[in-house]
Amino acid sequence: MSRSTWIVVLILSLSACQSSPPSNKAESAEDRTKLAAINTQLAIEYMRDGENELALRKLEKAIEAEPKSVDAHNTMALLHARLGENKEAEESFKKALSLDPVNWSALNNYGQFLCQQQRFEEGQTQFTAALKNPLNRAPENALANAGTCAMQAKDSATAEQRFREALQINAQFAPALLPLARLSFEQANFLQARAYYQRYLAVAPQSARTLWLGIRIENALDERDLMSSYVMILKNKFPDSPEYGWFQQGKFD
Repeated sequence: MSRSTWIVVLILSLSACQSSPPSNKAESAEDRTKLAAINTQLAIEYMRDGENELALRKLEKAIEAEPKSVDAHNTMALLHARLGENKEAEESFKKALSLDPVNWSALNNYGQFLCQQQRFEEGQTQFTAALKNPLNRAPENALANAGTCAMQAKDSATAEQRFREALQINAQFAPALLPLARLSFEQANFLQARAYYQRYLAVAPQSARTLWLGIRIENALDERDLMSSYVMILKNKFPDSPEYGWFQQGKFD
């Protein structure tokens, strides 16, 4: 199973209310746009709860109400991808981008999808396009996803560059700090790995996976006290995790 962490971006917006009374036709169009946005937002909430069938129904209603809703097609693509329906996912991503070729949310998510299909160059093209959009409100997301994609392609140099660029935008961006800690560890730069790891812990919760990285870093540095503190947390919070089993077996590689 992949250990990569991807950042999905979903942006929804409702049309602003008009100051003057609209015509019946304009009002109907505005109502359809709002209905699509509401159903798409409900679908996102259902997806977060794992209610994929309900999410699908809401997205179908959203697209029926407003077939040109980029947000609805973008979210539909993510749902298809979650369900392993890759052909349908790609069709939905392409539909979203045909409606708005510079939509940075759809570009980011499509790039993620392509990289998961090991279509790394195509994925990086989407991230680059997302970064070129001056209206992109979260360029660090695309940079971190580009870094993750480069890691999957075994291009550590590009991955490190993209993660560092993300930190230049947001120095506390956890999705860049953790992989940089991992990359530094793999390069045997253990002090740098510790520095990134501790910065990560300051802004993000611990998990069995992140604690295991901390344990391995401190083991490499022969810092037994700090390593023991991470082990204790791992044992108390995640006693049945594979990571704790690996510690017990002394498998630090």
